[in-house]
Amino acid sequence: MRYATLLEMGAPSTYKQLATIALPTFGQLIAEPAFVLIDTAIVGHVGDGALAGLALGSTIILTAVGLCIFLAYATTSHVAHLFGAGRLREGLQAGIDNLWLSLLIGCVLAAALFTTAEPLCAALGGRSDDLVQGVAYTRAVVLGAPGMLLVYAANGLYRGLQKVSITLIVAVCGAVLNTVLDVLFVIGLGWGVAGSGFATFIAQWFMGIALLVPAVRWARWGGASLRPHWSSIAHAGKDGFPLFLRTLALRTGLVATVMAAAALGSETLASYQAVNASWNFVLNILDSVAIAGQTMVGAALGAHDGIRARQLTRTTLRAGLATGTLIGLAFATLAFAAPPLFSANPSVQQLVSVGMVITGIALPLQGWMWAADGILIGAGDFRYLAWTCTVVAVVYVGVLVLLVSGAASHIADGPVRCGLLWGAFDFVLMGGRTLTNGLRIQSDAWMTPRPERVA
Repeated sequence: MRYATLLEMGAPSTYKQLATIALPTFGQLIAEPAFVLIDTAIVGHVGDGALAGLALGSTIILTAVGLCIFLAYATTSHVAHLFGAGRLREGLQAGIDNLWLSLLIGCVLAAALFTTAEPLCAALGGRSDDLVQGVAYTRAVVLGAPGMLLVYAANGLYRGLQKVSITLIVAVCGAVLNTVLDVLFVIGLGWGVAGSGFATFIAQWFMGIALLVPAVRWARWGGASLRPHWSSIAHAGKDGFPLFLRTLALRTGLVATVMAAAALGSETLASYQAVNASWNFVLNILDSVAIAGQTMVGAALGAHDGIRARQLTRTTLRAGLATGTLIGLAFATLAFAAPPLFSANPSVQQLVSVGMVITGIALPLQGWMWAADGILIGAGDFRYLAWTCTVVAVVYVGVLVLLVSGAASHIADGPVRCGLLWGAFDFVLMGGRTLTNGLRIQSDAWMTPRPERVA
C-alpha cells in the first residue's frame, strides 16, 4: 500500500500526526541524556573531581557514539522513502543491514576508546584527580558502545516505518534500570564514577537487545533476510558518510566547548557539565519534533508528493519554534532552582544559573533550527548539511580561541566568563546553523529526489 493511499484513509491532522510520532520518539531520545543527567546528579555529590571527570568521560563517549548518529538518521530517511513508495520488504532489509553495520562499528569503537581513554581525557584538559576519574568512567561506559549503536540503528528502522511506541517502552525501562544500578554501584557499593559507567553500560545493552528482538521478528514477517549482505552494508556506510561529516563538525564544536571550559577553570568545567547535561535532556524534546517531521517528509517524498512535503515542512517548523519557546521559558526559570541538584559548591551553582539563563533565551531559535535540520535529513540532503555545518564549526572554534585567550588575560570574573562561553555556543554555533538551514529550506533544492535514496 502506497503512502498516498494511507493518507487518504482518514488520516488525522498534520499536527496530530506529528505528535503521534514525536511523543514516543521523545521517550526514546531522552534515554542517553537521561543517563548522563542521572549520572551527573548522583556523581555530583561524590565531589567536584568526580563531576569534572564525568564531564570528560561523558564528552568522549557521547562524541564517539554521536558521530554514529547517521545509523539512525540515514536509516530513517532510507526506510521512510521506501515505505512511502510501498516497498516494505526493501525497507526492512535496509534496516537489518544497518543493524549489522551498527554492531560492527560498535565493537571497533569500544576497543578503541577503552585503549585510548587516558590520552583522550588528557587531551580534553583532564589533570590530576579529574584525569583519573575521567579514565575510570570512560573505560566502564565504553563497554556498552555496541549496545548504544544497536539502539541507534533499530530506532532508525522503527521511525522509518512510523512504529515508534516500542522505543518509548524500551527507553523508560532502560532509564529505570540505569537509575537503580547507578544508586547501587555509586552509593551502595561505593564504586564512585566508575560505578556510574558500569550502570550505563548494562542499561545500553539491555535496550539494544530489547529493540533487536522485535526488529528481527518484523523482518522475518516481511520477507527480509537476516544474514548480513556485505555489499548493502558497505553501501549504507557510504550513504551515511556525509551525515557522519555533519555530525563530526558539530561534535568538534561541542568538544571545543569542553576544552574552553576546562581552560577557564575546574569550576567552569563542572558547571558546564551540569548545564550541558540539562541542555542535552531538553534538546531531545526539540529533536523529537524534528524526527517526526523527518519521518513524514521522507515518506511524502518517497511517494513523490511535493505538496504534502511542503505542508509538513511548514507545520514542523512552527511546531519546533513553539516547542522551543515553551522549553526555553521553563529552562530559564529553573536556572534558579536546579543548580543545587548538581553541586553543593555555591560558586559552581552560580555559574550553572548563568549558563541556563542564556541557553533558555536561545532555545526558541534552536527549536526552529532542529526542526529544519530534521526536514533536510528526511529529504536526504546530507551533503549540504555536511559542508555548512563544517563551515559554522570552523567559525565557532575560532571564536572560542579568541574568547579563551581574551578571558585569560582580561576577564577574571567567573560568571562573565561563563556567560561569554554559553553566549558563543548558543548564538554562534547554534545560530550559525539556524542561518544555513533556513537558507536551504527557503529553496526547493532539498526536495530534488536522488536515486540512491529511493532505490
